[in-house]
This record gives sequence, C-alpha cells and structure tokens, in this order.
Amino acid sequence: MFKAPDSPYLVPFDGSFQLSQANTCPDDNLIEDKKALKKKLKRCVQQLDELQRIFYAHDKHSILLVFQGMDAAGKDGTIRAVLKGINPAGCQVFSFKQPSAKELDHDFMWRTNRSLPERGRIGVFNRSYYEEVLVVKVHPEYLSSQKLIIENHNTIWDGRYQSIREQEEHLARNGTVVLKFWLNVSKEEQRNRFLSRLDEPEKHWKFSSSDIKERGHWDEYMQAFEAAVSETSRSWAPWYAIPADNKPFMRLCVAEIIKQSMRSLDLHYPKVDDKERNRFDEMRAILELE
Repeated sequence: MFKAPDSPYLVPFDGSFQLSQANTCPDDNLIEDKKALKKKLKRCVQQLDELQRIFYAHDKHSILLVFQGMDAAGKDGTIRAVLKGINPAGCQVFSFKQPSAKELDHDFMWRTNRSLPERGRIGVFNRSYYEEVLVVKVHPEYLSSQKLIIENHNTIWDGRYQSIREQEEHLARNGTVVLKFWLNVSKEEQRNRFLSRLDEPEKHWKFSSSDIKERGHWDEYMQAFEAAVSETSRSWAPWYAIPADNKPFMRLCVAEIIKQSMRSLDLHYPKVDDKERNRFDEMRAILELE
C-alpha cells in the first residue's frame, strides 16, 4: 500500500495548510553547492531507472505526477531533469493549456482523464485539472465559456475541490499513485527568470506578454494555491510545496519523493511457476539444438 513519503514540504492532510508555511527557498542548513546537488540527483535518477524497470514489469500500479506552479517556476526543467534517465517507453508526459471547444463541451476533468497512465507507466501532467481551481478562480470570467448552469459562483469552487478529491481517491483505490508538486517560486525569483528570458535570445521563445499580465495577479494566485493544496492534499494524493527558487535543490527533492514512493510499493518482477519454468527448459533445449 502506498504511503506518502515524509518530507518537510508535505502539505498536511487536515486542511490546515497556510501560505506562510510554504517556503520558496530551502533552509540554509539544507543548501549545498550546485555540483553536489547535481551529483545526488544523477544518483537518484539512476535508482529511479532501476525502480521503473521493476515497476513496469510488476504491472500492478501506475504513477501520476502532477506539476503546478507559476510561470517560470521550473516545471519543464524539473520534469526533464528527473525523467531524462528513465526508459521513455515507461513514461508519458502531457501538457494542458487553454481548453479546446471540444474539451469545453465536457466536464472539467474530461480532458485530463483521457490521458491518465495505464498500469506499469509513469504519467506526468504539466499543469492539470487544477487549472480549474487556479487560473479559472483568478479569472472567473472564463466560466462563461464552460456552458455551466451556475446558481451561485461562490459554491462552484467547493464543488470542484470535492470532485478532485473524489477522483483522486478513486484512482488511488484502483492502483494509481498520485503525487502532486507545487513548485513554489517567489515573486522576485520569477522576475529574475523573466529578465533572463529577455536577455538570452535562445530563451525568447519561452517569454510571452501574458506572463507579465498574470504576474499582476500574483496575490490572487497565491490565495488560489493555498486553498487548492489545502483542500485536496490527502494521504492518497499528497501535495508537496517544494521551494523552487533553488532549481537543483527543487529537482532533487522531487526525485527523492518519487523514489521513496516507488520503494513503498513492494515492487518485484513477476514470478514464474514450475510449469512455465519447465517449458523454459524445453525451449532452451530447442534453441541449443539449432
């Protein structure tokens, strides 16, 4: 049975989380130089690769990794850094941006449900159904395009939190390990990363004027994140509020949590019974006679 790994960044399951508990930088005693952090990450990724091979063969669970964060929080880079050493045949990554007309003709979780990982695979959501209680909560005018019958706008968010909790509990009951990472970047660090994108031509493609527009809603987004992670962090689908100002530290934290989660599953390669083993002996004899 999956057990959420302990971490100083684990969001409580009782709804008591407050934004003041979410640090954007690790404590000074946890900070190491970049080279040491990268070395630890490399070793952790090698261990993840070994675990993923057994996980794929075991074929009893799936893993869903959900990444949320403000623009420039490091979602793409973290996904790349953590999964680059793992067999791509066992992973699948989906990014969710503005919903299409077809997606808007369904409930708000339909488009992500179609991309859930099957058993034996690690699925990654770069943004997710949580956008519906983050960006849509900050911009409630987006609800008008969702063709909903809304009697009271103030109650829609509680209903969506409940739908998310119930969906994630359903997934957990059926073998999916749900791990959710809020990459918590500070407003000042986001500013520095935006300036870096403007200063370096090879990063221009990452920059959009809409990023600056959304930055103007920073406080509203922080309130939305606080509510979302507090309302939906549960033992079967924990949230981790990872400090994101230090990228190497952030990536190592994410990798370690995934590794500990996989180790808790008691994974093993499928065992072959005696009858099948005897057939192996027959097949070996045939091959050796060729």
